[in-house]
Amino acid sequence: MAERKLYLYTRFERFWHWAQGLLILTLLVTGFEIHGTYSLFGFEDAFTVHNFCAWTWFVLYAFIVFWIFTTGEWKHYVPTFVKMFEVIRYYSVGIFKGEPHPVPKSERVKHNPLQRITYLGLVSLLVPYQMLTGYLYYFYNQWPQMGWGWELQTVALLHTAGAFAFLVFVIVHVYMTTTGHTVGAHIKAMFTGYEVLEHDAPAHDSRP
Repeated sequence: MAERKLYLYTRFERFWHWAQGLLILTLLVTGFEIHGTYSLFGFEDAFTVHNFCAWTWFVLYAFIVFWIFTTGEWKHYVPTFVKMFEVIRYYSVGIFKGEPHPVPKSERVKHNPLQRITYLGLVSLLVPYQMLTGYLYYFYNQWPQMGWGWELQTVALLHTAGAFAFLVFVIVHVYMTTTGHTVGAHIKAMFTGYEVLEHDAPAHDSRP
């Protein structure tokens, strides 16, 4: 079986991927403890760690957005419906039959249509939503000075709903990393930066 390596993930991209993943997991663990789901670190320590990670994530997110737009990586997140249903069918049925991926990775196409919409929604909607509800929650004591009369419980529920959305994403994302030509192929690629192309998968173009 012929294999070729394609360098797709830059050093900074790999760094922010793992850093963001660690921050999200830490925020989930400490956030659910703050809500009284269990006791692991203790409320005060969980609160301190949660806030530190929240501000760290905010700074990292700013760098990520800046990097995406200044390097031209935004092109890989432009949504497309070309071969969308083929990709959905592949992950629903084709992958279990050993069929080839309908949109193999290439230098021009780093993410398939399903990934594009998912990642775009994550970066442009879910992350800002979670940060906004989190910081509203954090600055609760300043609400009266700003003339805001919202219910704290409402903001807390909105923030918790976002946390569950992230939890679902993490679970699905981890599962999807096992769908490469080997169980650990995609995970290895996010460490080395190289994706392994099998058979006659194109290295320069993979339309859509």
